[in-house]
Amino acid sequence: HVQLVESGGGSVLAGGSLNLSCSATGARISSSVSMAWFRQAPGKQREGVAAIDSDGTAIYLESVKGRFTISADSARDDLYPTLYLQMANIEHEDTAMHYCAATKYGGWVREGQGLNYRPYNYWGQGTQVTVS
Repeated sequence: HVQLVESGGGSVLAGGSLNLSCSATGARISSSVSMAWFRQAPGKQREGVAAIDSDGTAIYLESVKGRFTISADSARDDLYPTLYLQMANIEHEDTAMHYCAATKYGGWVREGQGLNYRPYNYWGQGTQVTVS
């Protein structure tokens, strides 16, 4: 069973930075997976922030381009990597619960679906980012 645990959220002043991490336990069944960060603010729909395929192909929500960077560390083919989101020049609109997500099979970013929640099989509990 795959479990994802986010960390690194907190309160930050506008213009500041935060680094989110997502640690995964449990084996993966494919050498290729997609992982992503989603967020949901109160009263708003969940939206994909950034996603990355195993080959490093990444995609970003337009409003975070140039400010956020998604990355994943190296992992064995049977394990999920640790996922990161470097957040810089944070804006008030970034206030939200941020979730890590992973798929069983990869290539979703390449298919143009990386920021769509539907392909993702596993979700973390979330870490709150509050901008003041």
